[in-house]
Amino acid sequence: MTITIEFKGDEFGSADEAIQYTEASGRGEAIMLGGKHYVVEKAEAHRLGAAGVPFAYLLVIEHPDHPDGLVVTVPIN
Repeated sequence: MTITIEFKGDEFGSADEAIQYTEASGRGEAIMLGGKHYVVEKAEAHRLGAAGVPFAYLLVIEHPDHPDGLVVTVPIN
């Protein structure tokens, strides 16, 4: 069974681009949904999570082997 859910967000070509956008603009959350990278408002991410939609937050962490940071995913649902 396939379920379609609509959401508001801007699509980016990579996780790095989505994360950079959130850092530069100071708004939104970078997420990965269905293999694509988006920036959505925080409330929209909470709505997706509450609806049971599987997605992942995209974050950059410090890592000694990655001087520019390491992109990690935090799965939801």
